[in-house]
This record gives sequence, structure tokens and C-alpha cells, in this order.
Amino acid sequence: NRRTLRLQYGLADHIFVHTEKMKNELLERFHVAESAITIIPYGINNAVPDTDLTSAQAKRLLGIREGEKTILFFGAIKPYKGLEHLVAAFQPIANTQAQYRLIIAGERKRGCEEYWAKIQQAIERDSSRQQVIQKIEFIPDEETELYFKAADVAVLPYTEIFQSGILFLAYSFGLPVIATNVGSFGEDIVEGRTGFVCKPCDADDLRAAIQKYFDSDLFKELEERRQEIRDYAHAKHSWEVVGDLTRNVYSSLLAK
Repeated sequence: NRRTLRLQYGLADHIFVHTEKMKNELLERFHVAESAITIIPYGINNAVPDTDLTSAQAKRLLGIREGEKTILFFGAIKPYKGLEHLVAAFQPIANTQAQYRLIIAGERKRGCEEYWAKIQQAIERDSSRQQVIQKIEFIPDEETELYFKAADVAVLPYTEIFQSGILFLAYSFGLPVIATNVGSFGEDIVEGRTGFVCKPCDADDLRAAIQKYFDSDLFKELEERRQEIRDYAHAKHSWEVVGDLTRNVYSSLLAK
């Protein structure tokens, strides 16, 4: 597979990637010329509606009481997403502190039935099961804001990835993110300002990161910090930034 990829990359005049790590893989593993690679930031999904729905209203619509600390896992359910580690991290916290809630919102992908069944069994066996909200289906754009506005933090417990649009979707709603230190998450999360980073495949470290977040000023001042998170994302990942970079590459190639 790597040989055919090398041929494909060699046929291209230029290659766009989203992160420095992606670029380094093309340089080191596929011997692509550095001049033929440009990093284009991952654009924010602005097709998702953002109405005047408030956080308090979103919580009420999902049956979450005022003051309950709400964690969101959003997106397709696949093994590399590491959802089992989030469940394992959440349960000890929820068992001792009843004000915690976990939302799992996303579609179980074909071929992942056994993976999801094991996670669901782990949820059902635990006394915290009533604190878990499960919306296991495809979430259309018009319903997405409900979950991001009901949450106090999004968690991306991935075991491997280069980059994820969920990170920037959360930022677009002013929602902090706790993510594992895989791919480029560590580069796009400003510790204590936009979220926190933890070790991958380590439920104990993820649990510590969750507790650290809810003890932090970032959580305590969340309503004041939301716009700062939105501004941070817009400055680096707006379609204006993406468009300018993309246009400049095409202009340069056409000039040659």
C-alpha cells in the first residue's frame, strides 16, 4: 500500500495537509519534496446552525439539571475514538459525585457493533448508568448545537488520529476540549485556555484531566471564556485563512 501511495504522491504537483505531523510523514516516509507540501489548517464546520439557544436551555431539553457538570463525546463511534477509555474514566467520578453527566451522541458505524456492545455493557453494569445520556444515531446539523451547548466540556479520547473536525466544532461553540496527546491535538489545545491534554489509552490520566478541568478557572469562568475560545479558533481556522492560503498556492503554481 505504501508503494502505491508513493506513486500517487509523486504524480501530484502539490499536496495539501492539515498538520505539521502529516507533512513530516510525507517527507520522511514517502520522500515527497518539501516544496510540494503546504499545511492548510482544518477549517471550522460553519454549516452547523448556531441559534440563540442558551446553555441552560440546552441542558433542560436533555433533562440535565442546573449545576450538573456535563461531558460530551460527539461523533461516529469507532474503536480509534477511544470511547471505552472515557467511560472507564467517567464512572469512578460519577460514582462518588452525582452531579456529573456524560453525553454520548453519535452514530455507531457498521462493523463496530461488537465494540459498541462492550461499551454499552460496561455502562449498564455500573451504578452511574443513569448519569449517561445516549443518543446513538446520526446527529443532523440542525441538532448538533443542542449537544455542544448542553456540555461544559468536550472530550476526544482518541487512541490515534492526525486531526479531528470535532475539536474545531467544539471551539466554534466556545466549548473547551480535553483530548489525548495524539496527532496534532497537543498543538491546537492551549493548556488551561482552550482545554487540557492527557495521555492516550490511559483512563486514569483522562480522569485526572477531567477533574483538573472542573477545578480550573477555565470551567469556573466558562461563560466569560467562551468568546476567547471562539476567537482563537477563528484566527487560525476560519475559511478566510484557509481560502487565502489555498488561493496563494494555486496562484504560485499557475505562475510557474
